[in-house]
Amino acid sequence: MNEPTLKSNQHLGVSLKVHGLHKSFNGQEVLKGVDVEVRPSEIFVIMGPSGSGKSVLLRHMIGLEEPNAGEVLVEDKSILTPETMEDYRLAMVFQSGGLLNSLTVGENLGLYLTEHRLKPPGEVMRIVAEKLEAVGLKGQEDKLPSELSGGMRKRAAIARALVIEPQLILYDEPTSELDPLSAVVIAEEIVKLNERIQVTSVIVSHDREFAFGVADRMAVIFDGRILAVGTPEEVRSNPDKTIQEFLNVDFHLQKAKSDSKSK
Repeated sequence: MNEPTLKSNQHLGVSLKVHGLHKSFNGQEVLKGVDVEVRPSEIFVIMGPSGSGKSVLLRHMIGLEEPNAGEVLVEDKSILTPETMEDYRLAMVFQSGGLLNSLTVGENLGLYLTEHRLKPPGEVMRIVAEKLEAVGLKGQEDKLPSELSGGMRKRAAIARALVIEPQLILYDEPTSELDPLSAVVIAEEIVKLNERIQVTSVIVSHDREFAFGVADRMAVIFDGRILAVGTPEEVRSNPDKTIQEFLNVDFHLQKAKSDSKSK
């Protein structure tokens, strides 16, 4: 079996297309005919309430799930074919970060390159240092993940994804469990990375403020269906009642609390 290699492509960001995606678990339909197109080098946010199918859709986008019907295409090639994984560099930043607690930050970042013998040890160390500096974690190689704050662990997870020089990065709830200031830092890092290396970024989030702050375009998913796709301005002005209720949930919560106190 051939070992994976890091290939250089003329353009970094790739297109991603989802056509007619259906997925059921134990007879319950989670995705109900999803269609989405992500353009090369854009930041695309998939937004929706808990249980709407966001994370399941994201897992299909990187080939971790196989649909009951429909397909996911990277540059018009099925995500499920070995050739696609060989031709394009795809990475995912999991909600938990996914760092191994028994390894240092540097060892976590360099694990893929070391295990597959893609680079000599000295080059691995250089790449690890470069990627940590890119996300504002210069000099943190020897720390354990448990010694980092939540925001720093998220940034370390992003740095680990960058090690393979990806053309597509998928983020699952990158600001979950973070305080507002740390969430802003993560948002800034994602935007800066997109500007610097022109990677295609797909982000799943229920954090409306974060989503509107980073997205070039976005989709709203509800009950396994895409209700709207467009720029943040287009989505914000969409008259659909379900979308407006989701976007204004804080207002409704405050009103309910006010009404409760007045009784």
